[in-house]
Formats: sequence, C-alpha cells, structure tokens
Amino acid sequence: MNVAKIRFNDKYAPAAFTKSLKETGFGVITDHPIDLSLMERVYNEWKQFFNSDSKFEYLFDPQKQDGYFPLGTENAKGYSAKDHKEFFHFYPWGKVPSTVSNSTRVLYNSLVDVTSLLLEWVEQNTPADIQSKFSVPLNNMIKGSRTNLLRIIHYPPFSGSENNKSLRAAPHEDINLITLLVAGTRPGLEAQDKNGNWHKISTDPGTIIVNVGDMLKEASGGYYPSTTHRVVNPSNNVKNDSRYSMPLFLHPRDDVQLSENYTAGSYLKERLLEIGLKN
Repeated sequence: MNVAKIRFNDKYAPAAFTKSLKETGFGVITDHPIDLSLMERVYNEWKQFFNSDSKFEYLFDPQKQDGYFPLGTENAKGYSAKDHKEFFHFYPWGKVPSTVSNSTRVLYNSLVDVTSLLLEWVEQNTPADIQSKFSVPLNNMIKGSRTNLLRIIHYPPFSGSENNKSLRAAPHEDINLITLLVAGTRPGLEAQDKNGNWHKISTDPGTIIVNVGDMLKEASGGYYPSTTHRVVNPSNNVKNDSRYSMPLFLHPRDDVQLSENYTAGSYLKERLLEIGLKN
C-alpha cells in the first residue's frame, strides 16, 4: 500500500495527492503551512485538560455533539466493544474549557483553510464524469458548515482490566468528506489495503495525514475509497503510555446533497446512531 508523501508546495502536489487518495484513500502532506509550535502548544493545553477532573464539567451535549466524551463512549460501526479513548469535540460555536487558550481556534481555522485548498486539488484532478456527480464544488460543500469538527483525542495507557476486545480505535471508516490528522504523539495508526492487509501510516512530527471519508465516497459514486483504518494497542515495541491525536473532520453543510439517497445531514445522523453517540 503506497501512501504518497507529498510536499505541500510542490508543483505536482495536486495531482500526486489526488492520485494517492484514489489508489489508497490516504495521503501524507509534508512541508505544510501549519505552525509546528502552534500544534505543540495545542497538544500541551489539552493534555492538561484530560489530566484534570475539571473535564467532567464539560460533558458532551447529545444533540449538539460538542464537549467532553468520557472513556468508553464510542464504538466503531459493527463493534460492540467500546474504543479505549476519551475525547473532546471542538466547534467554534461550542463549549470550550476555560483552561484552553485561543490557540485551538487558530489551529482549527488554519486546518480548515488548508482543507479548502486540498478539496480544490481533488476537484481539479477528478475526471469530468465523476465531477458531474458533485451537487456543488467540493470546497463549497464545507463553507458555512457548523459540523466541521476538531476532535482532540486522548488514548490512555492500558491498566489490564479492560475488555480484551477493546482497541484504541477499532477498524472503521470516517463519516465525513475528508479528514486532516495532525500527526499523533505515538505510533499506532494503520490502514487496510484491498487484500485485507494492514499497513502502518507515518506519524512523523510535522506531517498531516489526510484520508477520504464515507461522504466523499458517497458523493463520488465510490470513485474515492473510504479506507478502513484503526489505532492499535501498544505492542512490546511501543511504550504503554498516553497517545494523543487531533483529527479535523470536514463535513458538508447539512443541506448538501451527497447522492440520491442522502443529504450530508441525514447521512451524519444515521452514522452517529450506529456508533453510539446519539440515541
């Protein structure tokens, strides 16, 4: 599984990035414009949040989906065992811990800007017959969306008392259009190829990992694959300590028509029910 590493400012980047998404569902962006010190600052602030009991003052709203989701809240679609993680849903309009600075909002806005450009790259390099399936241009789908989501995730160490079927993140596909993942603080991310084999995805500092979500697969009639991926538990070669990651999930506005069967809003609602985040 050859997930391409693409330099952000390379003149061939748009075509190479789109080709990697088409072939693997993933691409890795290097030399991007996001400030590394900003990423580190945001990680450090949220580490303090997860290590504090004050996190329980920000419990998530089941309807708005903003706030803190405790350990054992979410399961992957089709899995009964809950993932071994806790996380916070950050939206510009949502609740924000008082201990967190404006750096998270700055990072959020910067990542959305990069995503808008990446979606332009994909649009420009998509065959005309597939482009014709998009109800509006891809980067227009996310403009004004209230559901573009930065999820800050903490995967705690394992104590040994957990469900033996529990993974940090069981195999799943993302719901959204595309995902931008600020490289995690520890290894563990793996993607599955067409033959069912698992491959480690680079988590080098300073990289942004991008993957296709189910909504882009739906909107493109299956042209772009939403690749199954997971976060594996620490092995003998990886220290059993905390892992953090920050994926930005880009969602079209609820009214955007993905296909004859779904709007973005109806698709999101169906999937949130399937993974246990809505009743």
